[in-house]
Amino acid sequence: MKFTTQALMGLALPGALVLSACSYGSAAGLEQPSAPLAAVEMVQPPQRDPSELQVLFWNDEQRSARFRDMESWFAGHEVPAASTPRALVEGEPLPAPLAQEIRQAMAQTGAAGVMVHKGGTVRFEDYALGLTADQRWTSFSVAKSFTSTLLGAAVKDGFIASLDDPVTQYVPGLAGSAYDGVSVRQIATMTSGVAWDEDYTDPGSDVAQMNRFVVEYGPDAIVAQMRELEREAEPGTKWVYKTGETNLIGLVVENAVGLPLAEYAQENIVEPAGFAGGLFWMVDPRGGNIGGCCLSLTLGDYTRMGLFALEGGGDTVPEGWFAEAGDSLVDFGTSGFGYGYQWWTYPGAFGAQGIFGQSITIVPSEELVLTVVSNWPTATSGENRAIWQGVAAKIAAID
Repeated sequence: MKFTTQALMGLALPGALVLSACSYGSAAGLEQPSAPLAAVEMVQPPQRDPSELQVLFWNDEQRSARFRDMESWFAGHEVPAASTPRALVEGEPLPAPLAQEIRQAMAQTGAAGVMVHKGGTVRFEDYALGLTADQRWTSFSVAKSFTSTLLGAAVKDGFIASLDDPVTQYVPGLAGSAYDGVSVRQIATMTSGVAWDEDYTDPGSDVAQMNRFVVEYGPDAIVAQMRELEREAEPGTKWVYKTGETNLIGLVVENAVGLPLAEYAQENIVEPAGFAGGLFWMVDPRGGNIGGCCLSLTLGDYTRMGLFALEGGGDTVPEGWFAEAGDSLVDFGTSGFGYGYQWWTYPGAFGAQGIFGQSITIVPSEELVLTVVSNWPTATSGENRAIWQGVAAKIAAID
């Protein structure tokens, strides 16, 4: 089926991305690991003037410094490194002309780090903008693909019976709204049919209004806002990019599992993927994690996440989950591009994207994971995306 599209990408200000209130307890039915895992801790940064936290209005110097230190600016959960980190084995360097082209692309697009993992080894790794291998960098909407993975884990663990369950089964506060009759699968593919405006230049847009709902409703802001939205199409017939719906996915998972996303990620992503630098994930006013945004990892750990998806996710998600999640469940015409379960799809590839130039690109046929973290001068740039798509194609073509 072809879908009409509104291809707007971005994120709301982190302080505005909120979920509805829920209580946390032990997740009954979760298999316990063979040895206790290190504790997930809450990080509380110094109190700052709210004007300092407007990420979209930071200048270039502020972004370069703060993107690698978000835990000093926003509250969040600190998840320790995996008990057995995955080694990233150094392999044969890329041909010198291609390596030079990558470095030129880094300079041209404001990339802070690039890693090429192909055929089982690291073929290229370089840093700029003051970033080092042991420092983390923010993800922005790359986090959406992590939240999608936790949705798969919740299905595998039996906390969510089916993606065809109604959203209102897990978020009862949406009963009687435009989300009546919308399935979890449809918010996972952003095809709910509910109207949403993700225009960051318009102060009256839905995404810009999130801050107002936070002020008025606190922990219940996201459900309060989503209840007011109207339906513009039948569920499953129209794709519109909605950060608010990824936050709903996070809420679905947290309500079903009984844990914040970060804690559930420790057992279902951080440990099996073998993250070496831990994970920081921002929280909202209710203390849950922001499903649509704002986790931080090292460049190597973004690559480990890509490898985790490339290899199918082991036994933490249903068999074939990433083949489906990374498929064009929404087809953007005849372009070969589309959208899966919170993963962007490209001809022969799929990946995660975040504003200001964060990306994980996975080419399964070539066993390729290309990871880029950046500080673009603007939140979005079709020109910069095209540069890295071209680089990915050239890397995929070599032995």
